[in-house]
Order: sequence, then structure tokens, then C-alpha cells
Amino acid sequence: MADRKLPTIRDHKDSPVRVRLRRINANLAKPYPPSGDSDLWWSRLKTALGTASSDFVNATLLQLQTAARLPNGGISEIAVNSALSMIESAKPEDEVEAALIIQMACTHTAAMAVLSRIGGAHGGDRHVAMMAAAANKILRAFAVQVETLRRLRTGSSQYMRIEHVHVESNAQAAFGNFQQSGKDPT
Repeated sequence: MADRKLPTIRDHKDSPVRVRLRRINANLAKPYPPSGDSDLWWSRLKTALGTASSDFVNATLLQLQTAARLPNGGISEIAVNSALSMIESAKPEDEVEAALIIQMACTHTAAMAVLSRIGGAHGGDRHVAMMAAAANKILRAFAVQVETLRRLRTGSSQYMRIEHVHVESNAQAAFGNFQQSGKDPT
């Protein structure tokens, strides 16, 4: 029988950064590394969030605990790790990009929570319509955030390409690059 390679735990370079949560109370948990090396873990969190600031990492982890909750639930390690994975995959370059990407991860979580309530909606058509309207607003906000991130990264300059030009009879047209001279035409 041929040797079969057994699946192994992915190297940290391939796997997303994760946290474990130790509950302090119903609304707060202390994050800690899932494995033993806390210095490497903290460094990976900083890299994932595009920062050199431990305070930024601490604040972000608290914000994610508050915002990334599963429907009808308290603090969720799964939701926090899901948001962290989304943030890390977007590769923020600095705290401004990270803040926007954190908002995007939390907006996504909120949209999914609202959408999940539509299917099991109790309260009839009015409740379904209300949840659908809320989901629509949240998903539009997410789309605006994606566009904002794109503009932040690439600049907001626009490029226009004209593919078709009509020139009517008895009209004049000029093509080329034109520069305005410093002289006043009057």
C-alpha cells in the first residue's frame, strides 16, 4: 500500500491568526493565544491589523467582541475569529485602512445576522419586510465601504475612455492632446 500523507495543521503563515476567549462576564472576554507562543501571536495580530500599536490591537479586539456576535448570542469566539480572518485577508496597510476593514467585517456580520432572521421571521409579512429593508441598508453600507477601500488604496482619480464619437455634417472636430497656453485669448 502506498504511503499516504496525513493531513497536518497548516503552518502559521498559511492559517489565519486566531484568538481564544476566556469569559470575564457576559459582555467581556479576555483574548489569549490558541497556542503557546504569545509573542508570535501578538506580532501576527499586529501584522493582521496593519499596525505597530498594541493599544490599537487591544481596542480592536474589544470592538470585535462587541460587534461580532452571533444572532441571539453573547460573545462568540467563532464570530471574532471570522472577523479577524476577513480583516487579515484584506491586508490593511495602516490603522486607517484597518479601521475601515474592521467596519466592513462588522457590517458583514450584522448583515448576515439580519438575513438569518428573515427566514425564521415570526410576526408575518411586516416583520419580513422590516428585516429585508434593514438588510438592504446594511448591504448598501458594505458596498460603500468596499468602494471607499478601493478608492483609499488606488486613489480616487477617474479614467475616461471615449470609444465612439459622432461628428455631424458641417461641424468641426479636433482630436489630440491640447494644452492651454498662458496667454489670454481675448
